[in-house]
Amino acid sequence: MQDQLRRLPQVQTLLETPEAATLIALHGRADVTEAIRAKLEVTRAKIRAAAGATLQPVTAQSLFQEIGSELAAANAQTLKRAVNATGVIIHTNLGRARLAPEAIQAMQEVAANYASLELDLSDGKRGSRHAHVEALICQLTGAEAAMVVNNCAAAILTCLSALGAGRDVIASRGELVEIGGSFRMPDVITQSGARLKEVGTTNKTHLRDYQSAIDEDTALLLKSHTSNYSIVGFTSVPTRQELSRLARETGTILVEDLGSGVLIDLSQHGLNQEPVVGDVLKAGVDLVTFSGDKLLGGPQAGVIAGRRALVETIKKHPIARAVRIDKLSLAALRATLELYRPPHDPMARIPVLNMLAEPIQQVEARAHKLLSVLGAHGVLKSDLIETTARAGAGSLPNQDLPSFAVALTSPAQSVEQLASALRDAETPVIGRISKDQLLLDMRTVSEDEVALIADVCQSILPE
Repeated sequence: MQDQLRRLPQVQTLLETPEAATLIALHGRADVTEAIRAKLEVTRAKIRAAAGATLQPVTAQSLFQEIGSELAAANAQTLKRAVNATGVIIHTNLGRARLAPEAIQAMQEVAANYASLELDLSDGKRGSRHAHVEALICQLTGAEAAMVVNNCAAAILTCLSALGAGRDVIASRGELVEIGGSFRMPDVITQSGARLKEVGTTNKTHLRDYQSAIDEDTALLLKSHTSNYSIVGFTSVPTRQELSRLARETGTILVEDLGSGVLIDLSQHGLNQEPVVGDVLKAGVDLVTFSGDKLLGGPQAGVIAGRRALVETIKKHPIARAVRIDKLSLAALRATLELYRPPHDPMARIPVLNMLAEPIQQVEARAHKLLSVLGAHGVLKSDLIETTARAGAGSLPNQDLPSFAVALTSPAQSVEQLASALRDAETPVIGRISKDQLLLDMRTVSEDEVALIADVCQSILPE
C-alpha cells in the first residue's frame, strides 16, 4: 500500500504536463489545481481502503481524463435552452410561457443598453417604473390604476401586507388554495401580518357566512380563483357582485387573486371559460392580482390592478420595493401587453395562446413530419399516437387539448434510459413517459424544433 501511495504523482508535477496546460486554458489554474488535489485525495483513500490489494495503476493520463470530465460537468451551463415535448404548454419547470418575438426584442434592447427605467424623460426627474405599463394595463382591464411586481405570489403578499396587516382577512375554506411548491394561501396571509378568518365549508360558502364574520377588525375579503382545481356537484359560492356589495356596505375591501391573468374571452377561441380581468373588475372587485407568465403569455410578473387609492397605498409599502420588477421583465411585459391592442391579434402573436388554440390538423402535420425525419435517419422505433395536452401552471384545469405525439422506443435502452439520454443532450429534449414509451407531444413543439429533435435522437444512439 505504501509503495502505491509513493508512486502517485505530485500536484506540481501534474501541473507541468501538457494535459494540465490544456485544462488550465479552459478552466483556469486555480480550478485545475484544486481538482488535481481532490482527485489525488480520492485516489489515496481508495488505495488505503483496498488494504494492500492490487489496484489498476494510476497514470497522469487516467487522472486527467477524469478531471477533465468533472471540470466540464461542473462548469457546464445549467440554465439552457430545452425542447418542451411534454404537451404541457405553460410548464413551470421549463420556464412557463414562451415569449413573443416582440417581447424578446424589447428585452434585448434594454439588456444591451441603458434604459429609461425610472427616469421621466419629459422633465429629467426621477419617474416610476410602473409608468411603463400602468396606462396600458388600465386600458386593457378598465382598472383605475395598476402596478407590477416580480411574480403573482409577491403581488398577493404585498396587497395583504399593505392593506391587511394586524387585521382580519376573510376567505372561504373552499378557496384556501395551494398552487405548487408548497405555496399556500393561509401561509401567505400569516406572513403578511394579517389574521386569516375562514368561513363556509369546502364545497359551500354562503353570503351570510361572510356577513356574520365581518366585524371592526376586518380589513378585507379575499377571493381566490381556483384555477388549478375545481369543485363540482353540491356547491355554492356568492357571486362577485354580492361580495362587492357586501364590501361596500361594511367598509371592507374585496380582493381577488385570479392567478392566470386572462385578458380576453378564451371561450371565443374554442377554450374553456376563464375569468377575464376586465369582467372581474367590472363586477365590483376592488383589486385583482394575476400572473404575467401564465395565460397572459408574458414574462414572470405579478400585476395588481384596481381602485386608484388602494394601488397608490400598496406602491408606498416597503415590500413593494423588495419585490419590484426588473427592467428586462418590464420591457417584455409591455411588449406582450401591446399585442393585445388593435390591430394585433394576440391569439396569433402570443405563443401560449397560439399553442392553446392551434388546430389539431397542424399538430398532426408536425407529428408526421417528425415521424418522417426520424424514419429517414433510421433513428429509434417511432409511432404516431393520439394524446392529450394541457395548459399547465394551474391554468384551465378541466381543459383537455387534443394532440398528437411521436412515441419512441429503443431496442438498446429502457424507456427511462432513453428519456435520460434526451435530457442529457446538449439541447435537452423533454418528453413524458406513458405505457413504456417516451412520448414527444407535438402541441408544444415548434416547427423549427422538428429537425433539432431528430438530430438529438441521432446523437444519443448507443454506438
